[in-house]
Amino acid sequence: MIYWEDISPGRTFETASITISREEILEFAAEFDPQPFHLNSQAADDSIFGGLCASGWHICALMMRLMADTFKREGLASMGSPGVPELRWRKPVFAEDTLKGTFKVSECRESKSNPAMGLMELEVAVCNQEDKTVIEMTSTMMVARK
Repeated sequence: MIYWEDISPGRTFETASITISREEILEFAAEFDPQPFHLNSQAADDSIFGGLCASGWHICALMMRLMADTFKREGLASMGSPGVPELRWRKPVFAEDTLKGTFKVSECRESKSNPAMGLMELEVAVCNQEDKTVIEMTSTMMVARK
């Protein structure tokens, strides 16, 4: 296991990649974000996005999957997150885009309320197959201490 004491600023975690399909875009949008540019090709073509694109919340869910899989693979003693102070959607994600994440530790600090854990701040970037950033986020993670 990797505990809070084992982490220092500058450490980077790289994810595997994940490809999103048109069907996944439509299914997610129909249930959670039913806006025309996520559901209808013609409306999407006429939108500022220029084509059917995934909901930003769908991409956040995929980013979470990439993060969880990466932390499990690396053996990080993650205890969850108290929140996301910043999130920016930079580019639309289209069907057959392949996404990959990078999580860079920018800060580590002791928890003031729980001595069993420490906190790390992450700079999160999710990029597409052209290495264009689609999401930027900062996230606070709670990590178990030894």
